[in-house]
Amino acid sequence: MTTLGDSFHVYDTTLRDGAQREGISYSVTDKLAVARLLDGLGVGFIEGGWPGALPKDTEFFARAAAGDLTLKNAQLVAFGATRKAGVKVSEDLQVKALLESRAPVVTLVAKSDRRHIEKALRTDVAENFAMVRDTVRFLVDEGRRVFLDAEHFFDGFAFDPDTALRTLESAVEGGADVVVLCDTNGGQLPLGLAETVADVVARTGFRVGIHCQDDTSCAVANTIAAVQAGATHVQCTANGYGERAGNADLFAVVGNLVTKLGLAVLPRESLAELTRVSHALAEIANIAPDSHQAYVGSSAFAHKAGLHASAIKVDPELYNHIDPDTVGNDMRVLVTEMAGRASLELKGREFGIDLARRPDALTSAVRKVKELEAGGWSFEAADASLELLMKRELSEMDAPPFVLESYRVVLDHNRDGAIVSEATVKVHVSGQRVIATAEGNGPVHALDAALRKALLPHLSWLDSVQLNDYKVRILTESHKKVEHGTDAVTRVLVESTDGEREWTTVGVHGNIVEASWLALCDALVHKATRVRPSRA
Repeated sequence: MTTLGDSFHVYDTTLRDGAQREGISYSVTDKLAVARLLDGLGVGFIEGGWPGALPKDTEFFARAAAGDLTLKNAQLVAFGATRKAGVKVSEDLQVKALLESRAPVVTLVAKSDRRHIEKALRTDVAENFAMVRDTVRFLVDEGRRVFLDAEHFFDGFAFDPDTALRTLESAVEGGADVVVLCDTNGGQLPLGLAETVADVVARTGFRVGIHCQDDTSCAVANTIAAVQAGATHVQCTANGYGERAGNADLFAVVGNLVTKLGLAVLPRESLAELTRVSHALAEIANIAPDSHQAYVGSSAFAHKAGLHASAIKVDPELYNHIDPDTVGNDMRVLVTEMAGRASLELKGREFGIDLARRPDALTSAVRKVKELEAGGWSFEAADASLELLMKRELSEMDAPPFVLESYRVVLDHNRDGAIVSEATVKVHVSGQRVIATAEGNGPVHALDAALRKALLPHLSWLDSVQLNDYKVRILTESHKKVEHGTDAVTRVLVESTDGEREWTTVGVHGNIVEASWLALCDALVHKATRVRPSRA
């Protein structure tokens, strides 16, 4: 399938509009990395920022022009404003900065709401039209392709349609290729927005684009509605980053355009890269990926209810709206107290465990999961512990790499205020009884250190296993009383890594140290099941 090319624009503004999200601060190096990822994905236009207004953006364009950024698919776009009221366009410093950026495409922002023109710009509509026309024509004469972002267009059109439309006409008269209708405050809803877009297209015949904010949680829906109403240029940001509630999410918009509307807006091979690129861009922004993000989130194709799993076992398409592979994602079955036989059987397949051949073990495993989850355990985020449970029910577990005899943890609060934890473990490993003591900055740290000290001489692979994350949650009220009649239950999740893969284990007990011990032990036992005997 051939891409639509210049007849449809996927325009990314992550580096300008997306960077306005609270908590994001891209360095110039970050901006270059983001641009390379977006270009590799195949977007048509990458808005790099506002040269002349922000020093980092000016440097970004300078480095791009110097050869630090080579784009294969996209064109680089500089963003800026029209000339100021009463100033000759050739003398406007901001306009000069747009030329000096050497970007082949320029997007100009202009007021299209009479109220903003008169109150914010403090000029009249005639001068506003001239500002738009003059600046576009000047840049076009200098060899630039120009798009116009009509700011607050939908509110302006509703208040005074003549002024809003004449703003667009001024841009086209100056030589603008696309006039972009901006829902700047994000207040539009899909049906009304689509009506306006269709009306503008019918009245003007101009090439129309769409830029939506997400203040009503409708940015993606509004963008798709605009395309269905005649827009052929969509402005988005990676993962929906942006000011306030954000912008239209590039990955959801592209996913919908390709898989639902059949529009080849990206190269065919790029669609399977959506998930990878989304997560890579989240890492650069230093923001955790949204697990529930449409198309690319880790939970986008995760099924929890037993009824869903039963249907998926027959045919995955019964509950997945597309094949997850299409966008580079995976289907997952979550095992919780809602799980039935189908859920556990499908989950077993993920682990390479065939529970279907042992219906008695499957029944036992389902019962065990439900009992444990009722007591506060959670296997939804602890696949490694769930895998061990299945293997134990099938009696497929090898002898554990070690057996606990006892452990003890003490806490010393010294006169100088220092708090030191000390742990002693007694274990049987490789036919020997081993005792080890270690200190730590907390009881769990000390226990982990003592266990490693005892086992490392006997388990050579242990040195590669590191604790990645440790999470504690105190459970009350909704969970049944467990050991010793206590109402408060502690759930511990331990995420481990060996440098090649990560896995999570869970432990639950009324005592936080014991809960931690259970999770730590499962982590090591799980690793042992993946180690070839010659390496043990």
